Amino acid sequence: MSFTYYLPDEQGNPIEHGTSNNSVIIIGANGSGKSKLGAWIEQQNLSNVHRVGAQRNLNFSEYIPLKSYSQAENLVFWGSADTTEYWTQHKGHRWNYEKSYTTTMLNDFDDILSALIALENKENSDFVAVCKEAEQKGEAKPHTPFTAIDKLKWIWDEVFPQRRLEYSDAKFVATFSRNGEKVTYPSTQMSDGERAVLYLASQVLCIPENKTLIIDEPEVHLHRSIMNRLWHSLEQKRPDCLFIYITHDTQFAAMHSNADKIWIKEYDGQNWKLEKIEGNDLPEDLLLDILGNRKNVLFVEGEKGSYDVQLYSELYPDYYVIPCGSCSKVIERTKAFKNSTSLHHLDVYGIIDRDYRSDYELQALAEDHIYPLQVAEVENLFLVEELIRFIASHLGSNPDEAFAEVKDHVIQRNFAKQIDKQICQAVVANLKYQLSCADISKKDESEAKSSLNAVLANIDYDKTKAAEEGKFQDALAQNDYRTVLKVFNEKSVTRTTGRILGLQNKAYCQIVIQLLHGSQYDAIVKALLPYFPTEIPR
Repeated sequence: MSFTYYLPDEQGNPIEHGTSNNSVIIIGANGSGKSKLGAWIEQQNLSNVHRVGAQRNLNFSEYIPLKSYSQAENLVFWGSADTTEYWTQHKGHRWNYEKSYTTTMLNDFDDILSALIALENKENSDFVAVCKEAEQKGEAKPHTPFTAIDKLKWIWDEVFPQRRLEYSDAKFVATFSRNGEKVTYPSTQMSDGERAVLYLASQVLCIPENKTLIIDEPEVHLHRSIMNRLWHSLEQKRPDCLFIYITHDTQFAAMHSNADKIWIKEYDGQNWKLEKIEGNDLPEDLLLDILGNRKNVLFVEGEKGSYDVQLYSELYPDYYVIPCGSCSKVIERTKAFKNSTSLHHLDVYGIIDRDYRSDYELQALAEDHIYPLQVAEVENLFLVEELIRFIASHLGSNPDEAFAEVKDHVIQRNFAKQIDKQICQAVVANLKYQLSCADISKKDESEAKSSLNAVLANIDYDKTKAAEEGKFQDALAQNDYRTVLKVFNEKSVTRTTGRILGLQNKAYCQIVIQLLHGSQYDAIVKALLPYFPTEIPR
């Protein structure tokens, strides 16, 4: 599908934009006029745009007051059951008669749940009518519909896999299992996060088709570990709608790798200066502006949407995860930001692949809060024993048999055959590092030459090769799977492992990521966490 939306130019004139993706991120620091911009966009097309303000009351009645579908829909969308011309021009009830478009506390939870219940009743009523018509004609009846409340329960399960949402007799409750017994608690005892998910999911699901949804501060009341799962699921269930998110959260923006991203660079109280971020790379000026007084920083390898970023964003939900591309950029940025006086109130860390680095090199990097994975490269995380066993069990396979075959595939069919090449690459990497230790910057020619000669005099090729050879050969001789993953640099192994688990090779890593974003978050994190640096607090 294609979507259109309006943004103002620097004089406040509306300019139409188009996108083939159903999400747009508008990002800016506090005080940059984000909420006012959301209200401006809504005003350009009131009948097609539905805005969810940042101020929302999450309290609702234990028993939901029932209404007709049209009445409940009008209350949610227009703020009034009266849809005469005046109300459809101003949405007066909804936004306090134009006095506070951005600060009004929305108090529409009951209306939203009423609309969702009314929508399901309408869907069931339509289904019964079609079945009766089919009976009269002697035709086959259609399948039962996947109703609005069915969709709500599906989304809830994705976000809260250990909880269940149930609805009956105009009442929502949550349940969970404790010691094999079902425990039920009413809506009044739901957490802020649970009520926020119920509110936002119900609102999105009950809005009429083909609307533009503006979500101001999608992160409010939501922990990062569930925020991305919620919005990803809602976008899936409403592909007919365009989602425009207004946020200061760079990590949320980064997770929407295909979305249009609009940066609010300046706001003078009346007009905005906007810039579309091309190539999905957030400008450093924006990062510095937004980081402000908020979250600690984690620099990682990889690009937006890469496995690195997707894994790190989930395992470190309380950090700004900033992808840098190469490991050299991670090292450079971590050192620079760590030493920046403007960020003295933040903790700044870097995570890099271990690659062929020696323990001495890693110790030096640790002084600047740069730490390696406990595997050679990020792709090896998909091969760790704990994850292989979990995925095998999840897919209904025998975990012992699956891991034994994966271990043989990694060590005997790949590592053993490439060991000479791996040793050679490790030696080269080690020698390059030793050469890089020569301090020749800001020196005259004589001093530079002397420093380089001193380093060369201490380089012992045979000793270096023997040390690397012993490390690799010992891992192979002992059939030590964990050590092999720590030294083996070969991305293709991960790409040929899926078939062992009964999957297409190219689908394996993506399935792990999907489970991490969805209902198996805790299990995936538990499997991967032992391979992440313990020096970085979570």
